[in-house]
Amino acid sequence: MIKVLKAGFYTSIQNRGRVGFAEIGVPVSGVMDSYSAYIANSILNNSLDIAVLEITFGGCELQFLTDTFICISGGHFSPKINDKSIPLNSRIKVHKDDVLTFGKINFGVRCYLSVFDGFLTEVVLNSRSFYQSITTNFLVKNNDFLPISASRTDLKTTNTSIKTNKKHFNSQELTCYKGPEFELLNDVQQIQLLSQTFTISKNNNRMGYRLNEVIENRLTSILTSAVLPGTVQLTPSGKLIVLMRDCQVTGGYPRVLQLSENAINKLAQKTTNDTSKFVLESF
Repeated sequence: MIKVLKAGFYTSIQNRGRVGFAEIGVPVSGVMDSYSAYIANSILNNSLDIAVLEITFGGCELQFLTDTFICISGGHFSPKINDKSIPLNSRIKVHKDDVLTFGKINFGVRCYLSVFDGFLTEVVLNSRSFYQSITTNFLVKNNDFLPISASRTDLKTTNTSIKTNKKHFNSQELTCYKGPEFELLNDVQQIQLLSQTFTISKNNNRMGYRLNEVIENRLTSILTSAVLPGTVQLTPSGKLIVLMRDCQVTGGYPRVLQLSENAINKLAQKTTNDTSKFVLESF
């Protein structure tokens, strides 16, 4: 078990998500930054679908009630065990009663804590990913107890670590493809969409990121159609919404772009006032 001493700003259990339930209105959910989460699981030889703890902006404090191995990847929030700094992207032995804390934010928005065999919370619709109204909890809370396995004795602590790809955190470029309604935009709108630098508004979360800049929009709303994480919608006001992992499964705004998986991961490590540009790729 792990006892949650401080839950932090927004902390949840996530894995790859719920694929295949859109027909009953269930979002995919899952880790916002799959690239970072999969690094953390890989270093522990976990399956890539193993549940991890997604920690937003740090502020989390955890007490381990059993020996285990951990790995932290993604955003750098100055993690420490018993007040001693530990590196990211490394396999680290944790002992019973050790306390893991997160402090100063150096870069990124979300980090991922993986433990040996993953977090063993409830499985709902083939996934452990938290989502409001689907799982019993949608956030980790103070004084929660998170079930984990006892560690294997044949794993070893290692000084080897994977270097962080800094472009993952500081690059403005978001690779994308034409959305179903892209061709309904006129030439001026298309050029603006692909040349403008966009700023993330204060309205950003696991459901979607609203962008501040406006593109002239004379398109009418579309019939409610399928959307998925990474869909870029053009609202009647001319502002864009980039749908993220907890997004709805249908929408009525024109779908002008679709982000690549890599771009979704990069955007998940950005927050209010950060900027990005769309870079169009062909299939």
